[in-house]
Amino acid sequence: MGKESKDQTRAEDVSETAGASFDDEPENILDTPEQNRTKIRAIRILGNRQMSSQAMERRLLEKGESETAARDTVRWLEDTGAINDAEYAASIVNYYSSKGYGLARIRNELFKRGIPRDLWDETLAILNDAETDESVYRFLEKKLRGLSADSDPAMRKNELRQATQALIRRGFSYEEARTAVGSYLESIENTEEN
Repeated sequence: MGKESKDQTRAEDVSETAGASFDDEPENILDTPEQNRTKIRAIRILGNRQMSSQAMERRLLEKGESETAARDTVRWLEDTGAINDAEYAASIVNYYSSKGYGLARIRNELFKRGIPRDLWDETLAILNDAETDESVYRFLEKKLRGLSADSDPAMRKNELRQATQALIRRGFSYEEARTAVGSYLESIENTEEN
């Protein structure tokens, strides 16, 4: 299979996935060779992964495409549904919150991946406090595996400090980390009493 037929097949796959058809848009036939080349390059870059419109535009510019061609191609990808910043932002929030990361870390990931700030608040609203608490509890369970009420006080204090710092590195505020560690301690003390 030649290079052009691979690119055409991939373009058709993206078109079908997005619910659009190249036949539905006869004006695409009149695109300049530069626009067509840029669209093919964008489809190759996108592959089977999600990407924000800002990241795609930046990538096309890095590859030497003109600003106009990059902007037009990103708009075309958005119109066909191949790029959807809102869906991508939601998947980032779901992934990192399920892994036990805090709000600051999730915001950092949204920024790093080029998600427009106007989508952040809307997307972060889907965070479920119960799921976040559960993933933080699982994280602390792993981190403080050997900790018990009978542990050496100095060692216990050091492990609790390290767990608090680990939560802060994962994007939680100091207060959130302290509260989570305190709740975890209460739960293991209640378990040991029963």
